Amino acid sequence: MPIHLPSQSRRQFLFTTGAAIGAAAITPADVWGNDVEEDLVYLLNDTHIGEKHPADSPVPSHLRQVVDELVALERKPACVLINGDLALKDGQPGDYRHLAKLIRPLQEAKIDLHLTLGNHDHRETFYEVMREQRLESPVVESRHISVVETRYANFFLLDSLKETMVTQGTLGAEQLAWLAKALDERPTKPAIIVSHHNPRLGGDPNHFPGGLIDSEELWKVIAPRQQVKAYVHGHIHDRGFAAHQGIHILNTPATSYVANPALSTTGWTTVRLAASSASLTTHTTDVDHPWNGQTKVLEWRR
Repeated sequence: MPIHLPSQSRRQFLFTTGAAIGAAAITPADVWGNDVEEDLVYLLNDTHIGEKHPADSPVPSHLRQVVDELVALERKPACVLINGDLALKDGQPGDYRHLAKLIRPLQEAKIDLHLTLGNHDHRETFYEVMREQRLESPVVESRHISVVETRYANFFLLDSLKETMVTQGTLGAEQLAWLAKALDERPTKPAIIVSHHNPRLGGDPNHFPGGLIDSEELWKVIAPRQQVKAYVHGHIHDRGFAAHQGIHILNTPATSYVANPALSTTGWTTVRLAASSASLTTHTTDVDHPWNGQTKVLEWRR
C-alpha cells in the first residue's frame, strides 16, 4: 500500500519543482519562524531500512535514535537530508513502508526532510510507496533531484543511482547539464553538492572503483564555479575529509552499520553553516565512541 506523506512545504515546493529553476528565490524570512535554527542542517545516509530486520537488529534503532533527537529539539534544523541507500538491499516495497513509518515523526513535527537515492534503492518502487516524493514535472526525467535553499548555503541534491544493486554510481549528461544551469542561476551563495556515491577524485583510492563513474565530468562542472564549496557523500560506511581542486569532499558516517567496527562506527552529522565556513560535528550511536562530539571546521574556498 502506498504511503501518503504530508504535502511539501512552500519552501520545498518552490525549490524542487522545475518552475523553481529561474524563479525568484524567496528569502528565508518568508518561510522560517523563530522555531528554526537557520544555520543548522542534519546529514544522514545509508539508513538501510528493511521490512524484515530481526527484532534485535540495531539498524532501525539507530534511525529512531536520531529521529527522537530531532523531534525533541526546541528549535528545528533548517533541514534534514538523508543521502541514499534508504532501503536494506534492493529497494523492496516493505523497506520503504518501514522507512516511512520511522520518519513520520519528523514530518508530523514539520521538520523539513529531503531524501536522495543510492545503489540499494529502487527508484520506481520508492515512488510507488512514497508517492509524495514524485514530482509531477521532474526537472530531469528518471532522476530524483532537488535544490534546497537555506540562509547560508544552497544544497544541490543529486541522484547517482545507476542501477539497483550495482555498486558504481553515475549522474549522466542530462543531470550534469541541469546542475550547471541551476548553479549558474544561484551564483552568490555557497553551494554544497549532495550525492550518495563517493567521487573517484580526492579521498580514499581504495573506494574509487565503487564510486561515481563520471566524477571527472562532474568536477568539470563544479570546479570552475567558485560558489561550489563542498561535495557530501555516503556509500562507504565510514567517515573522512578530503578535497580536490579546492572543493571539500565530505564522507559522512552511515546511520545503519559498518564493515569494521574497529575502524569506524555509525552515526550522523550536524552542520553549522556560516557565510564563509561550516562546522561539522559527528554524533555516534554509541555515545562513548571517541568520534562522538568531534567538530571539524571547514573554510570555504574564495
